[in-house]
Amino acid sequence: MKKLTDLLQISRYGMGDGDEELALKLLATYLKLINDDNRLPAFITFYNKGVKVLCSDSPFIASLKNLEDKGVKLIACTTCLNYYGIEKLPVGIKGTMPDIITLQSDAHKVISL
Repeated sequence: MKKLTDLLQISRYGMGDGDEELALKLLATYLKLINDDNRLPAFITFYNKGVKVLCSDSPFIASLKNLEDKGVKLIACTTCLNYYGIEKLPVGIKGTMPDIITLQSDAHKVISL
């Protein structure tokens, strides 16, 4: 029997639609709070503009590193990284669309930001 896991998907540079400054603030707060909580997702996938959250100049790197250190697997879409010209990741790993599809299919719960 497969272990039930939760998957968090980040497809934007920030959280929600609207003002970018607010979106960045919301995502920073969200990542800080899940870091402080015991209900961590097993995986976080990043695709489309969400891969920019993993850039070395991103304000989210410290929170993401803490999540990674706690065992959360961070997976970025390789096609999206290539599209935005992102070559190196300070946290996480590169993955493929089949990887993301498998995680979505196997997840107990999928949360999309």
